[in-house]
Amino acid sequence: MQRVENGVSAGAIEGACWHKSRHSGGNGNCVEVARLSSGQVAMRNSRFPDGPVLVYTHEEIAAFLGGVKDGEFDFTLS
Repeated sequence: MQRVENGVSAGAIEGACWHKSRHSGGNGNCVEVARLSSGQVAMRNSRFPDGPVLVYTHEEIAAFLGGVKDGEFDFTLS
């Protein structure tokens, strides 16, 4: 069975400057983000830096971060 992954390869995004939260524990448990020249935001799993990347619009990220700040996703941690 062929493995299918969502997103593009991290290698396909040239010049991305990846950032991770200062809350990351340094044990590969973090998500990294990069703002692209198009204004979009790319996200990847730090454990797989060459793996798949998901790309979101500015508006999608703004909506998600607004929900995070409002506590709408706190249920995922309980």
